[in-house]
Amino acid sequence: MIAFLMSLLMMTAHAAPDIAVGSKAFTEGYLLGELIAQTLDDDAQVTRKFGLGQTGVLFEALKSGEVDLYPEYTGTIAEAILKKPSLTKFEDIQEALAPLGLFMSKPLGFNNTYAIAVSREFAERTGIKTISDLASKGKDARVGFSSEFMSRADGFSALSKRYGIKFSETPQSMEHSLAYQAIEDKRVDIVDAYSTDAKIDKLGLVVLEDDLKFFPRYDAVILARLKLLDTEPLIWKKLQTLESSLNENVVRKMNAAVDIDKKGFSDAVGEYRGVEAKPMNRYGGRIWQRTKEHIFLVAVALFFSVAIGIPLGILATRHRFLGQAILLISGTIQTIPSLALLCFLVPLAGIGTKSALIALCLYGLLPVVMNTFIGLQSIDPQLIEMTRALKLSAWNSLIRIRLPLASRNILAGIRTSAVIGIGTATLAALIGAGGYGAIIVSGLAINDTNTILMGAIPAAALALITHGLFELLGFFAVPKGLRN
Repeated sequence: MIAFLMSLLMMTAHAAPDIAVGSKAFTEGYLLGELIAQTLDDDAQVTRKFGLGQTGVLFEALKSGEVDLYPEYTGTIAEAILKKPSLTKFEDIQEALAPLGLFMSKPLGFNNTYAIAVSREFAERTGIKTISDLASKGKDARVGFSSEFMSRADGFSALSKRYGIKFSETPQSMEHSLAYQAIEDKRVDIVDAYSTDAKIDKLGLVVLEDDLKFFPRYDAVILARLKLLDTEPLIWKKLQTLESSLNENVVRKMNAAVDIDKKGFSDAVGEYRGVEAKPMNRYGGRIWQRTKEHIFLVAVALFFSVAIGIPLGILATRHRFLGQAILLISGTIQTIPSLALLCFLVPLAGIGTKSALIALCLYGLLPVVMNTFIGLQSIDPQLIEMTRALKLSAWNSLIRIRLPLASRNILAGIRTSAVIGIGTATLAALIGAGGYGAIIVSGLAINDTNTILMGAIPAAALALITHGLFELLGFFAVPKGLRN
């Protein structure tokens, strides 16, 4: 017995730790995340939480412990996380991270700084060679910058002030990979780029010289919870083997393997490491698995939207001013951009399913509340008077008369809520909730239409199936005399 207990203790002591590795939603983010994951696969149970959107989402996930580590860049840490762009030395950044319970590895060996790239045709036509030249020769250029570059404090706004750049037209804001597509299609002349982007060479773009040295160094590092160093020193020791192991050429080749050769992220990393990568679907997981995740998100959120929305709609008909407040609040929630609402919920409920369900439930409220309200308000007043003449209680009148008469409107609201949920749920992948959005985000990262369609087509099919199911449900839920 003692020997058995000792063996159990030893097995527990040597059990592989659970490590959650995150990444941002662009090619290099996926690749570095996969490189970290493959490095740890033999020593830990690795959960891949890739494609988690912007820096703020990953930072909140790291603080809450839902992600243990992810690849980041020193310039981004100083600017977006610490809010201290003046920090440029590695030691100073490391010291500033400690109070936040965070720690970073030494640089992985390459600097992926921002750059401004122009089409070769535009460069030859205007004679532009430096970013300073944009102020005098590039005013009429068509500009397409990534959303993050447009929003960051060290992005376009600061760059234009430093160089005195004023474009005739406001730069278009778009997803990073789509900016390359736009310049390839000759719809824009200028884009922001990362120095390790493979498409710079493929498209023959000219990288303008940063003659005023505006862009800081963006040395790639592994940003981790400080707790990981104490609880899993062997894991951190394994990660240290990645320090100084990469360079710009190697990373550019890995990026090219995905962006140009259309290889999977795990295959590209496995090829670099000289090992056969574990099988991993490049579309973000099996379609069936993503389907189950998507249906779960929509179904659970719809249940709560209905459970909350119908009583609120009923209440709105009983009290005039309270009713207007309910409708106003429901409508206001609908106007909040879905991505903004998801990001707002991350600090409150963390990344993943919980935040996604709350957001989807809130988005699904307005159609249910509004249609319940309209359905009940549109009932012929004479019918209501008849229920009073029959001396039915308010409850019996509601259940037996008013709700059945309003059932067509209510069902239409629920159907609208379900379809909205199917579309909005695709954005839930940006906070790690999975679903078809995980495939779409992966496709956007590499600008691969086929991959995007692998997620978009099933989502559209699910919306059509849902519409059909509600048509069928109408035969049972709507009284016969009210059917079309």
